[in-house]
Amino acid sequence: MELLHAFDLYRFYHSGEEETLALRGVNLRVEEGEMLAVMGPSGSGKSTLLNCLSGIDEPDGGYVTLLGQRLTRRPEAVRAAMRAKNIGIVLQSRSLLEQLTVEGNLMLRLNLIHKKDKQRAVELLSLVGLEGRMQSYPYQLSGGEIARAAIAMALAPNPRLLLADEPTGEVDALTEQHILQLFDAHRKGGGAAIIATHSESLAAKADRVLRLYDGRILENA
Repeated sequence: MELLHAFDLYRFYHSGEEETLALRGVNLRVEEGEMLAVMGPSGSGKSTLLNCLSGIDEPDGGYVTLLGQRLTRRPEAVRAAMRAKNIGIVLQSRSLLEQLTVEGNLMLRLNLIHKKDKQRAVELLSLVGLEGRMQSYPYQLSGGEIARAAIAMALAPNPRLLLADEPTGEVDALTEQHILQLFDAHRKGGGAAIIATHSESLAAKADRVLRLYDGRILENA
């Protein structure tokens, strides 16, 4: 089953008289049970692509459908509702609120989707190996622990699709393997994942690798 379809995506940014083409006609489809790695140098358009695929940002050209429904060119409230229900997002940063504990962050996420269930929070933190850090604040966590907490947040709504931006960028090899196992389990459970990464070991576990350069697809294999 097709979960996501992006057709001919373009995204422009302007600064004064300068125009930057962040995406230039990107096309992709993601099926249920699939993991796609998006690779490319910094500035190639990886983060912009994820933002457009999630509905956080609107492309200037092209469109995105999620579970057969148009995501682009719809009111922000509609896009936000579709995203909250069907997409889990792992950002490079800003995944956790500094003033809340790990548990508090997760409970807030569950409350936003009307599933304020402490047992669910405990299960998620156990899944990512953070059951002993529930009362810790973000500043008390290592980079790897923050990455795993962000994945727990993304998994909270039991989404069909995970979008992750450099989820293993600041972790050691052992934590990277743990994170890979979490994505693999999500895929085997019928979900799908799109991961922007510089990690060749992570990309090697993906079903397909999409390589971006200057906003264009160079390779899709």
